[in-house]
Amino acid sequence: MYSFQDFVQFVFAGLTSGAIYAMVAVGFGVVHNIMGIVNFTQVDFVSLGGMLLFGALVGAKLPMGAAVPAAVAGVTLTGALVEFLGVRPSRSRNHLVLIFLTIGLSILLRGVMQKVWGKNPLAVPPLAGEQPLTILGATILPQAIWILLATALAITLLVLFFRYTTTGLAMRAVASNPTAAAVVGLTVRRLRTLSFALAGFLGGLAGVLITPITTLRYDVGVLLGLKGFAAAILGGFGSFPGAIVGGVALGLLESLGAAYVSSVWKDTIAFLVLLLVLFVRPHGLLGKAVRS
Repeated sequence: MYSFQDFVQFVFAGLTSGAIYAMVAVGFGVVHNIMGIVNFTQVDFVSLGGMLLFGALVGAKLPMGAAVPAAVAGVTLTGALVEFLGVRPSRSRNHLVLIFLTIGLSILLRGVMQKVWGKNPLAVPPLAGEQPLTILGATILPQAIWILLATALAITLLVLFFRYTTTGLAMRAVASNPTAAAVVGLTVRRLRTLSFALAGFLGGLAGVLITPITTLRYDVGVLLGLKGFAAAILGGFGSFPGAIVGGVALGLLESLGAAYVSSVWKDTIAFLVLLLVLFVRPHGLLGKAVRS
């Protein structure tokens, strides 16, 4: 029988994973709201963040304080290039075609990472020490605290950006009605590129934060990204509050399910609950119902 301290430990583990899922889910939502598509390169932005961090620390010999922003900036630029060089040249505006295009670009990015960094697992050190902290009797790694704080800060800044900046308001206008936004003079193409850059920023930050406590591989972001996608659906695809709720809920379900049911069913329990929720609310927990 687990103690209260064990329960707290499981909750912190769930919140740590849930924060990463939430950040990835918000990245999916940013592109979806602007372009109406699912950007499957989001999963590789997570992998690339960790890989660039490794390259900055080991290859360029940068200190951690410089390596982290360099890695996140690199993924942000990659996100913009994915849209500018990979998605924009497509002559089709069909959403299904564009979604399959992002799948192809995802495979391409994964192949490039495999070629550059190889197939063998890599490792990067934590951002700030490995001395565990004790909270309510539970032992918490400093990296988990960094993940929670950085996720909260990143999502808060993103919400402020969309609510109070001219560019953010312009992106909301494009999300609402791209045709009307173009008529009043907004550069829709540039804002679409920016949406991919923001998605890259969120994915890269998630990768930088999670890889010090997990195995770093060229495809490590696939499972994390798919769980972020599931979190976005669970909360309501395109809803930022829904992405946060969905990510945290999915993380807690995984952690508590593995502890109190069986670790074998860790992923199954989370996705089973996702299916049950969607049977009752197809638009997700906080998504808006669409009338047919």
